Amino acid sequence: MNQEFVGALKELVKEKGICEDLLFTTIQDAMVAAYKKNYANANTNAQNVKVNIDRETGEIHVYAQKTVVDEVYDDVTEISLEEAKEINPNSEVDDIINLEVTPKNFGRVAAQLAKQVVTQRIKEAERNIIYDEYKEKEFDIITGTILRKDKGMVFVNLGKLEGVIGPNEQIPNEEYKFNEKLKLYIVEVKNGSKGPQIHVSRTHPGLVKRLFELEVPEIFEGVVEIKSISREAGSRSKIAVHSNDEEVDPMGACVGPKGVRVQSIVNELKNEKIDIIKWNKDPVEFIANSLSPAKVLSVVVDEESKSAKVVVDDNQLSLAIGKEGQNVRLAAKLTNWKIDIKSKSQKEAQDEEDERILNTEVEIENEQTTDLEEVEVDIKASTEEIEE
Repeated sequence: MNQEFVGALKELVKEKGICEDLLFTTIQDAMVAAYKKNYANANTNAQNVKVNIDRETGEIHVYAQKTVVDEVYDDVTEISLEEAKEINPNSEVDDIINLEVTPKNFGRVAAQLAKQVVTQRIKEAERNIIYDEYKEKEFDIITGTILRKDKGMVFVNLGKLEGVIGPNEQIPNEEYKFNEKLKLYIVEVKNGSKGPQIHVSRTHPGLVKRLFELEVPEIFEGVVEIKSISREAGSRSKIAVHSNDEEVDPMGACVGPKGVRVQSIVNELKNEKIDIIKWNKDPVEFIANSLSPAKVLSVVVDEESKSAKVVVDDNQLSLAIGKEGQNVRLAAKLTNWKIDIKSKSQKEAQDEEDERILNTEVEIENEQTTDLEEVEVDIKASTEEIEE
């Protein structure tokens, strides 16, 4: 190893962001291992070898370290005080003396080892840099280019790395064409044995949220806030929004002029329907809004069970429930309330039935009371007859 080689190492340290101390320490450790394997003899062993590299000249020195003692019992690890003073007159018992044992041809071996260590460290440093870069983007949106589909997995080019869209993260019936660009949500970034691994999604509700942040400046700036999202990917999403500025309409901001903002998101999600709902701290209002586009007549909530009974016009029932129950299901996820929907006629019929049952119970109770009174009269009459 020479001065030019050391200079090249330092340049790599700056360029790749590798810790210089760690790099040189690792090279020295590798040289110690090489010496023990190829050159160790009766005067050295695995415990007392040390390698020093001069970081300016690149010179390498191998030392056998021995402890100064009054009486030597182990020639490999100990040296007498008398011998130590010949090397260093100031030596004392328990000091460590370095005896140079550098082999003549060790420089060639050391250079080869240094090259291997540096190559490995560069790879590790690059992996860590890329990992840190993508780790910062976790739970954010990224643009990827479709590379291939294999065994149900879709592989995408994310720039410096490949991402994977798992089967559960793919929108049902969405086609993934080679070289097509898609917006993706980064679900997880892991640093595996083969380098950083990135899992991305097209189904995560976070994708809808990030798309709105990109398209709606008011959301990005914090004027309009996304309170909650419920989604059935590829079919329909509901998003509840609230404005922190009374002069800004949250729904209008999300829709945009002539619907251009929301339409851009719909196009990105391959025509997935999006209902923009006005959030309200009053659960009655929020639940009524969440069932849009259906119009709600009344909402009765039970705070303890966090359930709500909703009444709509007869012609709004199917709209409120939605195809296969999708609308009410998404509304329940959006509000985090259990929702039971009835039409007006169903509610009236239920009320009539409840009233009939109540009246029947009252009649039975009255009859039981009358019968009891008659029994009491009979008992009284019988008692009087006995007394006479």
